[in-house]
Amino acid sequence: MGKPTGFLEYDRHVNSSQSPVQRVRHWNEFHPPLELSERQKQAARCMDCGVPFCQSGIRLGGGFTGCPLHNMAPEWNDLVYHGNFEEAYKRLRKTNNFPEFTGRVCPALCEAACTCGLHGDPVTVRENELFVVEKAYEDGIITPQPPTVRTGKRVAVVGSGPAGLAAADQLNRRGHTVTVFERADRVGGLLMYGIPNMKLEKSVIDRRVQLMKDEGVEFKTGVDVGRDVPAGGLTSVFDAVILCCGAKNPRNLNVPGRDAKGVYFAVDYLTAATKSLLDSGFKSEAHISAKDKRVVVVGGGDTGNDCVGTAIRQGCAGITQLEMMPRLPEERAEDNPWPEWPRVEKTDYGQQEAIALFGHDPRLYQRTVKEILTGEDGSVSELVIVSLMPRQENGRTVMVPVEGSEERIPCELLLIAAGFVGAESYIAESFGVETDARGNIAANGGYRTSNPKIFAAGDVRRGQSLVVHAIAEGRSAAMKVDEFLMGYTNLV
Repeated sequence: MGKPTGFLEYDRHVNSSQSPVQRVRHWNEFHPPLELSERQKQAARCMDCGVPFCQSGIRLGGGFTGCPLHNMAPEWNDLVYHGNFEEAYKRLRKTNNFPEFTGRVCPALCEAACTCGLHGDPVTVRENELFVVEKAYEDGIITPQPPTVRTGKRVAVVGSGPAGLAAADQLNRRGHTVTVFERADRVGGLLMYGIPNMKLEKSVIDRRVQLMKDEGVEFKTGVDVGRDVPAGGLTSVFDAVILCCGAKNPRNLNVPGRDAKGVYFAVDYLTAATKSLLDSGFKSEAHISAKDKRVVVVGGGDTGNDCVGTAIRQGCAGITQLEMMPRLPEERAEDNPWPEWPRVEKTDYGQQEAIALFGHDPRLYQRTVKEILTGEDGSVSELVIVSLMPRQENGRTVMVPVEGSEERIPCELLLIAAGFVGAESYIAESFGVETDARGNIAANGGYRTSNPKIFAAGDVRRGQSLVVHAIAEGRSAAMKVDEFLMGYTNLV
């Protein structure tokens, strides 16, 4: 433990942030890092507690708490405090393939379980992690490390999101020859097209992908396995296949008027925005524009917030976000004690920007769309929304409409960010593997599907989840594939 009294001497300080009015003028990240001396103080706040809940990665109280990758945060926090940044990166790299991703977009399950958070503010674990990896890049510590020996085994990874990249990275380091297939034109999956540039600049992904290429991983983009390439074409050539295709079936809004013009799924909207930004800086007309439109987003999660931030940067005339559930409390309730994930109200960057630009929180709680109304050209012009109230049915809480609570609100662009309902069916059908009741590819604890040569990991197996869970899934699947190919594994 570097400084036994650090958590008593230093307050929690997070990276600064550009003001909402400043940052909505561009599409880049907007959190300048702390000075080195201040970052080391933040690392000194780590208590190196006897039971480090931050790295537990367990289910607790109906949710998940602690890092699913079991990052050894107390160890590298201590190394950062002492200025041993190279060793800090080596410890971090043992458990996390891509800390430059999780350090930007992870909701910090580790911090929710930090012992410092029991009676005060948790350690800035996520930002410390981001500092470690970016310092390693800056100092030239991160260089290509191709395996010295190849096993002669070939593995195909279908999908280049965080699960696919993690599996590919692990298996390549083991010495297997890995080819990653991606149906989009760029590598990264949801990292590339599901997360806006202001949360994760795409040069960060390209930097890591180039490193993997230099280490021997082959990437094939624009290849839709199961359509462009039949499943048999992979299973006949490769010794094992890992399906990391995501859970990309969006939950629909089944209401009158759903076929109106100007109604889109959030994933399509965000993908089009990022692709247009990268291809032409929005000079092309290929994207879905919110400029001068009154936008309504259905869904209060991270994806809904990303839609808010994107629409604001496109120049929308107004923004409303509909959330089915009641507003969460500002502080932990008695039935939500530490170290459970805190079920509290969070105002994210997009909502902060809406408040700054339009003068009010864009969220309307316990509301949903009842009907979509159109103008003469068939485009959405108004929504009929209805209030909801919780009711217990068969031991679970459901939200039901309140009779007579309907109201109309203007809308010229409607974005559906209501989550996902499983994997796209053609993947499972093409490979002839079984699916579960949720539509995801069924795989046992060993990540193996009903076909012993085919494995599954990430959202395609567990359903929509976090980037950190996907990386953990990819690493675990790589262990099982390695064991299948070699009879044992030394991956961890």
